[in-house]
Amino acid sequence: MHRVYKYVLPEVERELNQLRSLAQRIPDAELRTQALHSMDTKKFHCQGGAVYATANLEQKHVLIPLIVALQTISDYLDNLCDRSSSLDPDDFRLLHQSMLDAVNPEAELQDYYALRAEKADGGYLHHLVRICQLQIVQLPSYRSVQPHVTELVALYGDLQVYKHIHKDLRESELLSWWETHRTAYPRLQWNEFAAATGSTLGMFMLFLAASEDNLSEQDAAEVKNIYFPHVCGLHILLDYLIDQEEDRAGGDLNFCNYYENESLLVERLDMIVNCAREDVKQLPASRFHRLIIEGLLALYLSDPKVRHQAEVKDVSRKLMKNSPLTRLFFLLNSIWIRKQQA
Repeated sequence: MHRVYKYVLPEVERELNQLRSLAQRIPDAELRTQALHSMDTKKFHCQGGAVYATANLEQKHVLIPLIVALQTISDYLDNLCDRSSSLDPDDFRLLHQSMLDAVNPEAELQDYYALRAEKADGGYLHHLVRICQLQIVQLPSYRSVQPHVTELVALYGDLQVYKHIHKDLRESELLSWWETHRTAYPRLQWNEFAAATGSTLGMFMLFLAASEDNLSEQDAAEVKNIYFPHVCGLHILLDYLIDQEEDRAGGDLNFCNYYENESLLVERLDMIVNCAREDVKQLPASRFHRLIIEGLLALYLSDPKVRHQAEVKDVSRKLMKNSPLTRLFFLLNSIWIRKQQA
């Protein structure tokens, strides 16, 4: 936490301030609004992701700008798709091609807005893609992790397409997609797999792994399998847990609504937490990654949204029962950081 306060939070703030000044000059009013809104309301995504830089401070000058830029693309596109008048899957896929290009240093920039009415972003999305490409080439072992980063980004893009198409088609498309992957993840339900694909933590962990010299392709594959699906799934299921009321009001799909009752939701979340803890034991710096898991639980379960949803509050209380001291420590830190930012 000392490293977070001293290095991560100030540097994330600097990166976002630079991006915000660019976003303020976006010519199209709708694109400008969504770019600024994504940074204003989802800054904690960048702050949380950049925590991975604390594990290799010598490479923080590469990791923090890279993580902030890729997460900002993710949040910006999520806003565009959520609030879009379009329901065109080709439009959503082309937008998310920018993330695939961002993690491929040899990719050419494209017209990612070609299938939508709003186009004039003043080069904002291209700028974000280029930041990622320029930082990635400075990671010593990126070639070893690139196939796995690309896989996770592709899965993320698939989810964003199926999640934002016409409401009548969402579930059937997601279930068809799941059929192509279910044999690889026998312990998961379809909604849990879909949630795992919505996380960027696996990508950030692979960036961290690539910041070390001589990472083998085998080790890179193991890192990916340790983080995906359980750590990634826990991340997004917690996000959906606290957003249930918001999503009901907006008619948005929520993966926590596919459990028969609250008891099953708690049971499945508890299983995923325990699997995530077991998975990260295989990593050399396993204590760091255990802290990430406890930090996720503390961050989401301390969110002010929890207090205003009786069922979510009850689930949170059950999940926090018998919490280790580390999680309580992060709970207090999460509350303090929110108060400072407010």
